[in-house]
Amino acid sequence: MLFYYIRHGEPIYEPDSLTPHGELEAQALSERLCRSGLDRIFASTSNRAIMTAEPTCRGLHMEPTLLDFANEHYAWLDFTVPNEDGIGRRWVFQSERARALFASEEIRALGDRWYTHPFFRDENFEKGIGRVYDEADRFFESLGYSHCRYTGKYKVTEQNCDRVALFAHQGFGLIFLSCLLDIPYPQFCTHFDMCHSGLTLIDFSPEPSGEYCIPRVMTLSSEAHLFAKGIPSNYGEF
Repeated sequence: MLFYYIRHGEPIYEPDSLTPHGELEAQALSERLCRSGLDRIFASTSNRAIMTAEPTCRGLHMEPTLLDFANEHYAWLDFTVPNEDGIGRRWVFQSERARALFASEEIRALGDRWYTHPFFRDENFEKGIGRVYDEADRFFESLGYSHCRYTGKYKVTEQNCDRVALFAHQGFGLIFLSCLLDIPYPQFCTHFDMCHSGLTLIDFSPEPSGEYCIPRVMTLSSEAHLFAKGIPSNYGEF
């Protein structure tokens, strides 16, 4: 199986939709995906994710299956921290204090139980990580891959050559991919990111025995579709 994780195009958060530039990104992405083809398409219940998937769905004459657990609203409730000035909240990976702690030896030493650090005792990280792991494991189980949690391996219960896409978000995606790959969230979210309409490709090819697979990231947040159409990326004109 090839699994595509795609962040939505440039958004308007209120109301939940895409900017005109985000619509161009979604169209360019659809041309890329329609060339390779997909067997199944999933999307967050957020409108900006659904709108990003729509051109691809039209081009392939498919309907998306909506996954409410991928809606970024839930991730926002569990993975944000108060701003330093005490007004409002931000993603934990955007907090300078939290990022410094994430990079520390004491957090690295805690491994998958990083959320037990006293600095995070008033936050919902343990609950949030548990929720995403559980939902992600059920999702991949339905695709034929049973997660051997914290080992980086999946038992192949139904080997297939399907191409499966999930259109969702950055904040949720950093948690989801860290769970999928069994990389502790503090390390994943401080060293990796996703651009608008960026495509991450993960190969679920089995090991030679055929019993297990170790997913491999083949590309992370690729913007090749934007370059192909001459559309400016998150990193400026080119």
